[in-house]
Amino acid sequence: MNKDIHYTDNDIQVLEGLEAVRKRPGMYIGTTGEKGLHHLVWEIVDNAVDEALAGFCDDIEVIVDKGNIIEVRDDGRGMPTGKNEKTGLSTIETIFTVLHAGGKFGGEGYKVSGGLHGVGASVVNALSEWLEVTVYRDKKVYYQRFENGGKPVEELKVIGDCDENRTGTVVRFKADSQIFTETTVYDYDTLYKRLQEICYLNKGLRINLYDLREDEKKDTFLYNGGIIEYVQKLNKNKNSLHEDIIYLEGTEDGIQLEIACQYNDGYIPTIYSYTNNINTYEGGTHEDGVKNALTRINNNYAKNAKIIKDGDNSLTGDDVREGLTMIISCKHPNPQFEGQTKTKLGNIEVRKIANDIFSEGFERYLLEHPDVAKLIIEKCITASRARIAAKKAREMTRKSDLDSHISFGGKLEDCQEKDPSTCEIFLVEGDSAGGSAIKGRDSVHQAILPLKGKILNVEKARLDKALSNDEIRTIITAFGTGIGQEFDIEKLRYDKIIIMTDADVDGEHIRVLLLTLFYRFFRPIVEQGHVYAANPPLYCIKHGKTIKYVLDDEERDEYIAKLNEKNTTYSLLRMKGLGEMDPEELNETTMDINKRILRKITVEDIIEADAAFSKLMGEEVEPRRKFIEDNALKVENLDI
Repeated sequence: MNKDIHYTDNDIQVLEGLEAVRKRPGMYIGTTGEKGLHHLVWEIVDNAVDEALAGFCDDIEVIVDKGNIIEVRDDGRGMPTGKNEKTGLSTIETIFTVLHAGGKFGGEGYKVSGGLHGVGASVVNALSEWLEVTVYRDKKVYYQRFENGGKPVEELKVIGDCDENRTGTVVRFKADSQIFTETTVYDYDTLYKRLQEICYLNKGLRINLYDLREDEKKDTFLYNGGIIEYVQKLNKNKNSLHEDIIYLEGTEDGIQLEIACQYNDGYIPTIYSYTNNINTYEGGTHEDGVKNALTRINNNYAKNAKIIKDGDNSLTGDDVREGLTMIISCKHPNPQFEGQTKTKLGNIEVRKIANDIFSEGFERYLLEHPDVAKLIIEKCITASRARIAAKKAREMTRKSDLDSHISFGGKLEDCQEKDPSTCEIFLVEGDSAGGSAIKGRDSVHQAILPLKGKILNVEKARLDKALSNDEIRTIITAFGTGIGQEFDIEKLRYDKIIIMTDADVDGEHIRVLLLTLFYRFFRPIVEQGHVYAANPPLYCIKHGKTIKYVLDDEERDEYIAKLNEKNTTYSLLRMKGLGEMDPEELNETTMDINKRILRKITVEDIIEADAAFSKLMGEEVEPRRKFIEDNALKVENLDI
C-alpha cells in the first residue's frame, strides 16, 4: 500500500457560517434540481404558517415576480428585531445567517411548527443570489439585505414608520443560478398544489398565490372546513356511500389530532396522513393508531349488532379500509421522523393518543347513525368475502410453474439473462406486434409478453375479480412479485417494464389500463421508477440515403423546415402500427437500446395521480365526459 500521500493539518478545512450549505446544498434541501428550488419557497412559507399555527396570522401572500423572484408576506407578529444575546447580532441577522437558529427549539415562541428538516431561513439565504427581509413591528419598518450567499450588505436598520396595527414579515429572494444550475424557474402548478394542501390542513388560513410573470395569475385558498373539504375534494369523482363526512378531533398532552373520513363504493382506500403539515406518506404512529381503532370498532359494532355471528371470520384492516377516503392530521410540539425519506412519524406516545381519540369519536358516530353504520359494515363484510376469494385465486397463481409455458398460456418469451438488473420486459399490444417484437428483440436481455385486447379496468374491480382475469394473472406471474399483501418488490424479475402500444387512441387506452393496474396493485414498481412507455415514431422521412424517424408532428415540421432551407427533396411516410412493422423496423425504431426513446412513468404527486385515475377510470361518467370535452381539441394521433 502506498502511504506516501500528501495529507497534512492544512488539509482539514473549517467551513464558517453558511459556507457549508453552499458547499453541500443537497444535505440541506435534498437536491439542487426543481424539487430543491421549490423547497426554498416551502421553508419561508413554513415560517409564515407557523405564525398561523400559533394563532397570530390569518393571511399569507406568495408572489412569483418577474425574473422568478419569490416574495412571501404574512400578517403575523413580525420577526423580533432586538439584539440576540448569544450571537451579539440582531435577531433578524441571526435568523438569516446562523444555522439552526429560530424560535422552534424549545422556546415559548411556537408550540407547534412545520418544516421537515428545520433548515429554515438561513439555508434559503445561503442559496440565494440575494435576499431582503422587511419587518413591520412596534410601529416601525425594519429592513436588511443579504447578498453573495447570505452575507449582510449592512446591519438591520429602520426605514420608516407604520401604523401600530400593521405587523408582519416580508421575505423576498432570488435563487442562485450557480447553485440551481438545472433551473431557477418556478412551476405554478407545484406552488398551487402545496399551498392548497397547507390551507386544507389549517382551516381558516388564507393564502393568496400570485404569478406576475408573463401570463399573470392569482388563486386564493381558504377552507373553513379544513380537512372536511379535503375529503370532499378527494371523493368528488366517486360515489359516496354516505352523505356525511365523519369528522373527529381531540387534544391530549399538547398533541392535537384531526381525522376526516368518508366511504365510497370503490375498492381502493385513499388514506393520507400529515404531521405539522408534512405529508407522512410512509405512515407512522398516528396512522397506525387510527387504523387499529378503525378495525377494532368496526368489528365490535358488527358483533354487538349480530351482523357478524360467533364463529365468523373477523374483519381485517384491509376489509374495513376498502373504499375509505381519510385524512389524518397530527399537530405535535416535538415530532420525531424516521423511515427511508424521513416522512414517517415515530413518536410512540402518538399511537395510543390517536387510537383513543378516533375510537371514542367513531364508536359514538356509529351508535348515533345506525343507517350509515349498517352501510359501512355491509361493505366491510362484502370486502371480507372478496378477500377470501382473492386468497384462493392468489394460491392458484402461486402454484403456477414460472418456467412452464402453461403458466403464461404460451405467451411469454422470456429473456436468457436471469439478473433482474439487466433485464426488461415489453408488454406489447396484440399478438401480431408481439410476434415482430419477439423476432426483433435482444433475446439475452429483453422478454416479450403479448397482450390480447384490453385488460380489465381494475378501478372498477376488486382484487378477487382482477385475479380471475387471465391477462392480469399472466402479468403477475411474469413479474414474480406477487400482489396485494404478498407483494415483494425484491422479487421483481425485470428492471424495466415497458408498455409498447400503438400511437393511437386504442393504444393510449390500453396504456392507461395497464398504468391503473400498476398504480393500484403494484404501486412500488411505479414509485421506484421501473415502469416506462415505449415511444414508437409517427413518421419516417427519407432524403437521399438518409432515413430519419420522428416522434410527432412538431418534430416532423422542424426537420422538414431544415430540409427546405437546404432545398433537399424527401419523402414523408406515416408509420404503420406496431403489428405492421417488420422485426428489423420495430427494433430500429422502438426497441434498440442505443436508438430508442423511452418515457419514464413517475408519480410526482400521489394525491393528484389518485384523483386522475378515479376521474378517468372510475364509475362516475360525468367527470370523464367533462375531461374529454375539455381536452378533445388537444388530441393528437387520432386514427379514424
